[in-house]
Amino acid sequence: MSFTKSPLIELAGKTIVLIGLGRIGRQTAQVAQAFGMRVLAVGSGRRTPPEVAGVEWVELEELLKRSDVVSLHCPLTPDTENLMNAERIALMKKSAFVINTSRGPLIDEQALAHALNEGSIAGAAVDVLSTEPPAADNPLLSARNCVITPHIAWATKEARERLMDIAVSNVQSFIKGNAVNIVNP
Repeated sequence: MSFTKSPLIELAGKTIVLIGLGRIGRQTAQVAQAFGMRVLAVGSGRRTPPEVAGVEWVELEELLKRSDVVSLHCPLTPDTENLMNAERIALMKKSAFVINTSRGPLIDEQALAHALNEGSIAGAAVDVLSTEPPAADNPLLSARNCVITPHIAWATKEARERLMDIAVSNVQSFIKGNAVNIVNP
């Protein structure tokens, strides 16, 4: 007898792939490790990968073949647009999941919807779409095993207060001649 509409999976022993290992990616790695997951990562290739305990660095195509979960944590650039395309999604296991909480255009939504509807991968959870609010014909809106949540993690009162505190602190530091959070071109 099943108590759920669909099968459940256990995270312990599964492999999560983190594409992008900045601040959020590193935090995700810690959470995944706490659940007993093996953590693999790939970065931009523009710099030496950071040393992160328990994280193995592997090439993207190899990562996708070994993944149970692929979680995107990279910026949207010309190199990352449609990073998860039909060819790369096809490398994944039928039991794998894609998570995108980064930027919508990192995923070819038509290719992801096709893979979900065909059962080529198990599921997807996205907090972002290529166009927000989504167009009525966005293929992910009707794709099987796809969970879409609004990209509003910033909207809590605490998050907005934290953003304002950071902005005020940055201005105060700049006025004192000690610029912080500098973006280098």
